[in-house]
Parts: sequence; structure tokens; C-alpha cells
Amino acid sequence: MSASTVRRIGGATLLLLVGLVAYFCLWPVPADPVSWVAPTPPGYIGAHAPNTRLSGLRTIDIGAEFGPEHMAIGPDRKLYAAMTSGNLLRMDPDGAHQEVFANTQGRVLGFDFDANGRFIAADAMKGLLVIEAGHVAMLTDRVGPNDPVRYANSVVVAPDGIIYFTDASTRFAPAEWGGTYEASVLDILEQAASGRVLAYDPGTSSTHVVARGFSFANGIATSADGQGLFVAETGRYRIWKIDSRARDIDVQSNSDQAAVLLDNLPGYPDNLMRGREGRIWVGLFRPRNPAADALSQKPFMRKVLLRLPRSLLPVGDPYGHVFAFDEEGRITEDLQDASGAYPQTTGATETPERLYIHSLHAPTIAWVPR
Repeated sequence: MSASTVRRIGGATLLLLVGLVAYFCLWPVPADPVSWVAPTPPGYIGAHAPNTRLSGLRTIDIGAEFGPEHMAIGPDRKLYAAMTSGNLLRMDPDGAHQEVFANTQGRVLGFDFDANGRFIAADAMKGLLVIEAGHVAMLTDRVGPNDPVRYANSVVVAPDGIIYFTDASTRFAPAEWGGTYEASVLDILEQAASGRVLAYDPGTSSTHVVARGFSFANGIATSADGQGLFVAETGRYRIWKIDSRARDIDVQSNSDQAAVLLDNLPGYPDNLMRGREGRIWVGLFRPRNPAADALSQKPFMRKVLLRLPRSLLPVGDPYGHVFAFDEEGRITEDLQDASGAYPQTTGATETPERLYIHSLHAPTIAWVPR
């Protein structure tokens, strides 16, 4: 090989390396990561000691549908499930007689039923919806004229009729950033803690902020007396209890109306669902990855990560995990499957006969007998 050829190859290689360095260091990304202190991962110990109680799940076939992210039993004793397609399925508790109840043309991530049996949905693409007789209508998609709901995630109807729901991120709307997963990646890697809990009053058709300052506000459930709200903060591995009567509090400002109930969880908490005998169920979407936690105080490196293909992000390996806790924060049940055969366990719905397991991407509905 001639010297001139070697020089050309060397020059081209150098240009390529300079280009790659420039890309990883300078290419613009939509998130502006901030530093935070991630607690040391506890691993699977104590109440979360490894077990196989979630292995060997039974399944309900749902045809071409997938992603039963949220499920609940309706007032008609039917099982309802929200799918990735936007379809809301209705079926018997054993999976028989399936039908499409409605389609929101969006992505429902959480829903509940009000005292009149109306289906109240948190649609990540649209906002807070109500569905009656298959007809979809908007309840609210903003707090004020210049304050839109960007990422409606989970919802619960309180005993007094007030509808509480999470706006996971005020920075990244799934409708604008390629869907729910991409928007969640941007928000959690940024750690700007822009998530919030909102309240909608059907009597006045008004919406107000209950609490803000969450790193991806996700699942929500009410206390037994309706005076408290449990909120999953996915991005910082914890579950809060806040006063439902609070108004626009910042949970990071040491308010006496908000307290961390469960901290430093071994995975990313997602949906919250009240079960039987005082249990509140939560799903851990993925286990934590020490490499991701190690970057908590390195915002520049997290910005570099955002320039990588999403398949290369340091997310935890597949691992099925749901558990139940009581209102005092005691873990009362824990079900795991280290194989992660049922992908991305986001929550659980408990009935006297079954525990249905939610999933963001599964092609079936899984359950275990009670």
C-alpha cells in the first residue's frame, strides 16, 4: 500500500472520529439533564427477597391486541383493559366474550369508573376523557389557558367525586415526541421533575394542581378515607403519600402535606391499584440498573446517552415484579419472576378469584389465581 493511500485512509479515519466525537458531544437533544443524587440500589432483599410467585402465569388470549397497560373490573363486573392500539377491551373475568368497548384514537394508560358508572380515562395523547355508551368526550386537557396537560398517565375517582390524575411530564408530551416510551425516556433522563398531580372537579369543570415536583408522576390511588393520595414517582424509585386537599405544593420543598412512603425501590414503580383487605398494588416496570444510577450526578453523560439508539440505553434486564403495600408503607405481598417472561409488569388488579398483571407490551393478559 502506497504512502499516499495510507495518508488518505488515515485522514478519512480521523475525520470520521472527529465527526463521531462532535455528534456525541454537540448534536442537539431536546432534554437538558440536571444533576440529582440517586440512592444506592438495595437489590432484592428483605420484603423483596427473590421468589418465583409470578412465574408460570396463566394467560388470556387477546388476538392481535397487545399492551394491557391498565385493567380494572367495571360496575358491570366485566374486565376492562386498555391496549396500545387505542382500543379499550371489555370481557368476562375469564376472558370470554371479548369486545371493543371504545377507541380513543390515543393511548389510555389509566382509567377508573365514577359513581355513575362512567369510564374515566387518562389518555397520554389527549388528556382526561369520559366514555359513555362508547362515545368519547373530553373532560379536560389543560389547567389554564397556557397550561396544557401534556402527559395524562393515571387516574382515580375519589369518594367525593373529585377526579385525581397524574400529568407525568410537563416537558415532554407523547403526542409531540414519538409516543409514551420516548417521552418517558426523555423525562426520566432529564430529571427536571416536572411531573404533577392534578384534580378535576366535575361539578365546576375546573382543574387545579394538587402537587408538583415529581420525576415522572405515574400511578395514583386514594387512601381508604379519601383524604390521601398515593403517587408513584417512577424516575426516583419511590411512592409518595400526599394530602388530597393540597393546592400546588412542591413535594421537593419539605411540605407537611407530602411525605415519601416507600423509598429506594429495586425498580421503576408504575401503576397503583387498590386491592382487597387494604392492599395497594404496584408494578415495577423494570429493575434498576447501577450504570444508570451512576450517571445521576453526570448530566453531560446522560445527554450523550440521548444520542444513542434507544436499544443501547442502560435499562435493567427483563424482570417480572409486582407487590402490595398497606397505607403505612408495609410490604404485604411480593411476587417475582426473574425470567421476565411476561414483559414490563406495570401493575396488578386484584379480585377474589384472580390477580391480573398489567403490561406495557405483552401480547396477552396474564393472571394468577388468588
